[in-house]
Amino acid sequence: MSLARKNPELSRRAILEAAAAEFANEGIAGARIDAIAAAAGVNKALLYYYFQDKESLYGAALEHTFRGLLEELVRILDTDRPVGYKVLAYALTHFNYVASHPHYRRMVQHEMMRAGAGQMRHFQKLVQTFFRPLLHRLTEVLETGIAKGEFQKIEPFQFVNSMIAVVVFYFTSVPVMSAVGGFDPLSPAALSRRRRAMLEFIGGALFVSHAQAARVVSEVLENITDAPASSNVEARQRHKPAKRPSTEPHRRRQVR
Repeated sequence: MSLARKNPELSRRAILEAAAAEFANEGIAGARIDAIAAAAGVNKALLYYYFQDKESLYGAALEHTFRGLLEELVRILDTDRPVGYKVLAYALTHFNYVASHPHYRRMVQHEMMRAGAGQMRHFQKLVQTFFRPLLHRLTEVLETGIAKGEFQKIEPFQFVNSMIAVVVFYFTSVPVMSAVGGFDPLSPAALSRRRRAMLEFIGGALFVSHAQAARVVSEVLENITDAPASSNVEARQRHKPAKRPSTEPHRRRQVR
């Protein structure tokens, strides 16, 4: 019995994860449906059964990739932890997710470039589904901390943008850091140093009390592991042997 018949949802997920990898590596223009189907272990007919065309598949893969991060961040915001812990845990969880999901950061870069060129179809949906709800939730947390006197009187919208920039810019600047600094910014040791430096920077800008900031930074680093709670499919895929038969590449080159 085929994977699709045994578990249609598992088959659809396999397609989305294979698509995310292909789109992240090749962009939407260079991505090949044949390669996605082969990597997912399904035929093209089944892929087109789930997704009408490449653009639809790209949008679904993009949403699938962002949803993993959303679930992690909402899990942090839903805890009954103090507001200061929530903000720093939010930043660290975001950092860990980007660090452990290379497909995510490359897809974000591709989509930001598309949006900048006026191709807003998928970007607008991301704003409505992910960006705006998270901003609203995080703003509430910040306003609560300000009202309690724990946080500086910052402007929540500006602070959230700055915090995200501190998280994300590290990964976009990897080539520069590697060339200038002569080290691998994505090595476990470098990521560990960055986690602490990032949280100390954010905490120092947020908390009224520097002593409280230091305590919360240590607590968050102690309680949150390097890997997010969701499974890191990409890491597993790097250790899997290729599924494609030896004759398949010759056939794939004939059809896009």
